[in-house]
Amino acid sequence: MRSELILSTYNNPRSLALCLESVACQRVAPGSICVADDGSGPETKAVIEAFAARHPDLTVRHLWHEDRGFEKGAILNKAIASSGADIIVFIDGDVLIHPDFVGRHLALTRPGRFATGSLIRLDAEATASVTPELVQDGTVFDRRWLSENRAIRKLSTWLKTRPFPVPVMAVLDRLSPVTRALCGANASVWRADLLKINGYDETIKYGGQDKHLGVRLNNAGVKGVHLRYSAPLVHLDHPRGYADPEKMRRHKALIRAARKSHLFWTPDGIVKGEAGADGWGGKA
Repeated sequence: MRSELILSTYNNPRSLALCLESVACQRVAPGSICVADDGSGPETKAVIEAFAARHPDLTVRHLWHEDRGFEKGAILNKAIASSGADIIVFIDGDVLIHPDFVGRHLALTRPGRFATGSLIRLDAEATASVTPELVQDGTVFDRRWLSENRAIRKLSTWLKTRPFPVPVMAVLDRLSPVTRALCGANASVWRADLLKINGYDETIKYGGQDKHLGVRLNNAGVKGVHLRYSAPLVHLDHPRGYADPEKMRRHKALIRAARKSHLFWTPDGIVKGEAGADGWGGKA
């Protein structure tokens, strides 16, 4: 089973460098790493090249397109289309992943089944205090450090730190009443299942594109499982100047329509156009 970790980024070289440090600490390394770059400048390229030079044992590719505004769906579609992996693990370039993160995803994801988790969010002050050393030694996943930095304020967040052995946390994953909605910063999907639904809908910008993908996967018979509590992931704070309330309302309407229609193909995905005679645009 070939795997690739695809991480999306845009002009946030500090967070990307920290994210890549956590990738280098994986106990089960992905077969390859793809940085899907939504038009970043030369600082991001320098971070990726420095990381690749320090870790010659890891296969790293940098996929870039020019900056046209928020086009994360488009660069992710290019990454999916050009990947040679069987299973794809998705994260964002502003997260830190626990050393068991990739291994846990690979253990759960199968054809017809995607895995998805959640985030432990740091505020701006805590984000500014993160160093490569704190990532390398695992401090950023330590419950005491997270509590001291105001990241744990309720029981559900405490459980996301994996306080008990993995078999116990796996049971809690299965018992969690939270909807298995796909979180693009913490997900894994069989590549053939992504191709079946034509990847991301590129007309959906910030706000809802991951959930829309998850709904269409469900419509295609690909069901989600949780690793909400068994694969910790810490999110670094950042501004979201690209958030557009009007577009987000449109995206919510598209998600509702996808649920109602039970259709899974998007004509604005990896392949442009309506579904062909093979019936991929039909209902599962």
